[in-house]
Amino acid sequence: MDNLIKTTQNVVTMSDYQQHSGYAPLAIVEAYWDALRAGREMPKRAEIDPRGIESALPYSFILERVAPGVARMRIAGSHLHDIMGMEARGMPLTSFFEQDARTRVAGLLEEVFQTPGTAEVMMYSTAGLGKPALDARMVLLPLKSDLGDVSRILGCIVCPGDLGAVPRRFDLRDINFSSLGRAHQKPQAVQSEMAADGFAEEQRGFTGESGAHPKNRPPYLRLVVSDE
Repeated sequence: MDNLIKTTQNVVTMSDYQQHSGYAPLAIVEAYWDALRAGREMPKRAEIDPRGIESALPYSFILERVAPGVARMRIAGSHLHDIMGMEARGMPLTSFFEQDARTRVAGLLEEVFQTPGTAEVMMYSTAGLGKPALDARMVLLPLKSDLGDVSRILGCIVCPGDLGAVPRRFDLRDINFSSLGRAHQKPQAVQSEMAADGFAEEQRGFTGESGAHPKNRPPYLRLVVSDE
């Protein structure tokens, strides 16, 4: 079982939040992250309690930066599995994007880690055989690891509507990046090269190339099938 910290101080109630659009989970995750940081630059990975974003869990993920240009999902909600048509845990975030967009997404991930900052990404997938045209959005919110380095991201992807034939992969429509500590900075588009990864990760280095859990247990936030 993942080493999640479950204390009442980490459960920020979102019951008063009014769900109003297909992209509501993005706002829930961002509001939770902002409430947890409580005036700090960012919260720690250990502070994330899934109960605080229960209604947004299917759309949520955690990334861990394992190397420059390499970013893998440690936990991925069921909506992400649906988009890919397979288990998304262990995949690089760039797997959700068309080839031409991957370098820019990798660069954005490094920007989130290194600056650090937050990002909102507008995406689209073109129509094809058995595939309707889709719009989607993603948020990327940095987290500190237990060691104090910025090597985790709490994220959320929402793709409303019928997915059609899967997997679905996206191109970039727009990126808004905001550096932390500069509340009034104008969002900027990010261009270049690199990566990240992690949600309910084990307290150990990532070693499996396939991203499989070390004991083949379903992830804590897996909402597709119950534990065996």
